[in-house]
Amino acid sequence: MSGLRRRGLVNRRLLLGLTGLASIAGLWWYEPAGAMRAAPVEVAAAPRVPVVVSAPEAFGRSGEMRMHFVRAGEAITFPLDITGDAAGFTYQFMRAGTDESGDVARPLTNLQLLSPLTPGIYEIQLVRGGTVQRIVEPKVAVLVPFERKLGGMLNGYRIGQYPAEWSPDRERFERPPGFIEVHAEDADLMLSTHLRVSDFLTHDAQTRWPRYVAVDPRVVDKIELVLRELARRRGDEQIVFDVRVHSGFRTPLHNAGVEGSARDSRHMYGDAADVAIDADGDGRFTIFDAYQVERAVEWIEQLNPELAGGLGVYSSPRWPTPYVHIDARGERKRWRG
Repeated sequence: MSGLRRRGLVNRRLLLGLTGLASIAGLWWYEPAGAMRAAPVEVAAAPRVPVVVSAPEAFGRSGEMRMHFVRAGEAITFPLDITGDAAGFTYQFMRAGTDESGDVARPLTNLQLLSPLTPGIYEIQLVRGGTVQRIVEPKVAVLVPFERKLGGMLNGYRIGQYPAEWSPDRERFERPPGFIEVHAEDADLMLSTHLRVSDFLTHDAQTRWPRYVAVDPRVVDKIELVLRELARRRGDEQIVFDVRVHSGFRTPLHNAGVEGSARDSRHMYGDAADVAIDADGDGRFTIFDAYQVERAVEWIEQLNPELAGGLGVYSSPRWPTPYVHIDARGERKRWRG
């Protein structure tokens, strides 16, 4: 090997050695002794509070219900889905949309809830380990018991009397279990995806608040099932319809003045509604829409016999638009008007 080449190899090795020493010095300077040998510090994860949501069955057969109806002080099973251990939760009923408590906080055991004694519309608040969760839907409407009605009045609101109160054969007549107490701010609350509390208020001349309304959840659920069926027949995944409620609950006093109304009209019990539905989505309410609704009701009753009831199609020129009477009285009735 020539002397020139030997000197080149020596210089190259010297350069590599110096570079390695510089790298080690740099690591020594930026990493204190022992830092690279320290064991990683493990940070304990904070315990997670289980998430609580309304179970699917809380929304009725249709999946569209937004309100439950219970009597004051009644023990109810409210369907909840809890991801994890349910132990340690407390629940409390809170006035809908406010921080006002309707009752004391109680331990949550077996998903059994004791409804407040004070009528109103509530949401359920659950607390565990300082974490607050609120069940906004379905809301819970605590009814004013029917027995609180004195004669034809309830808290200054004129209702009138039911056949079960005055008829000689009163034993064969029904009475609603109670009434929702509706304040002005409650009128726009949703009973279901397409129906509001205001849809069931009696169309009388009374303007005072609170007002009182009987609502049977079966007819609300039934109408939502009908809308779902109409959407299915149109091939739509979205249930989007223009729905107009002509008449929901009628007080006996108001019903007595409605032309052609039966003295024992189902409207008085809150399990009937007269609805116009734009079934074909053309922006109009026509007899063809009413016929489509009629067929959908027939199919829903076949699938759900427990929702059997009255079905009346009204297409007379006396009415501004054709509409359909739907109720859930428990037995099949059909007519035209």
